[in-house]
Amino acid sequence: MIDADERASMAATVRGAIAHALAAGGQDADIDVVLAKLGWPEILADEPDDAIDIVFSALGAANATATALDDVVVSAIGQQPRADLAVLLPPFTAWGPPGRIDADDLRAQGLATGRAATARELLVVCGTESEPRCGRVPIADAEVQAVRGVDPDAGLRAVRVQARAPDTSVLEAAAWQSAVALARRAVAHQIAGASREMLELARSHALERVQFGRPIARFQAVRHRLADALVAVEALEATLTAAREDPNPDTAALAKAVAGRTAHTVARHCQQVLAGIGFTSEHPFQRFLKRTLALEGLFGSADEIVLDVGRRLLAERRAPTLVEL
Repeated sequence: MIDADERASMAATVRGAIAHALAAGGQDADIDVVLAKLGWPEILADEPDDAIDIVFSALGAANATATALDDVVVSAIGQQPRADLAVLLPPFTAWGPPGRIDADDLRAQGLATGRAATARELLVVCGTESEPRCGRVPIADAEVQAVRGVDPDAGLRAVRVQARAPDTSVLEAAAWQSAVALARRAVAHQIAGASREMLELARSHALERVQFGRPIARFQAVRHRLADALVAVEALEATLTAAREDPNPDTAALAKAVAGRTAHTVARHCQQVLAGIGFTSEHPFQRFLKRTLALEGLFGSADEIVLDVGRRLLAERRAPTLVEL
């Protein structure tokens, strides 16, 4: 168990190492190498909650690209992460197993991190959420294309597999649910880090920008925008704390849904504070905005998760207490 001081020290070390790598190599810096040197695989195995919180929050705050999400999913389903093993993630806004086996053929379609460009094997989860199976295929059997979209720097890949079915092993339904839950928490932490950085950019601009002889931070309308953004970020971090203290698929789904809504709220208010400068490619705000839009759809968008929860509540006629108030 990592105590508060050790955790704070580790968080500072991770953020500093990522910042140093980006300063030296720009957006082309290999953050996976940085994380490996810091002992990311060992920390993930020993203290997954702390590892996910610290690393993904740091990635979000720095707008850095890494393939740590592969390791989170692989370890959650009980296998050993490797640098040459990529994971087929569900398609955008979805969270069910991305593959299916018909007779002797494997058909799968989804997303992958940048690891798919260099990996030797691709791990594919097939079947249904209640009866998942897991297999590996050579990456050469997959069609991998870079996703350009709103944030080409996110490193995402579109992957399609149509090949002879590999040998598969049966997964417990709880293993896939755990993988989805941990992945949702990881992405939510990354969005939280990016959202807080967007707020900091807007706050700094409000203090520096002078109109009518005084900083715009003194205008009530600007203060309200920044306050609403801060409330949204703090609420997301509280939700992530609840998901950590009571880890289960429902609290992870709640955290991911709140993360998506938070990103939109913070982006809207901060864009208004930044005004015209926030629309320019020279200002860093647009990079964080694009990244949160790309992340928001991984393992379910806010709207899709909320709709799914609502359907389940109606079907089960129950209203569980997700967070004790």
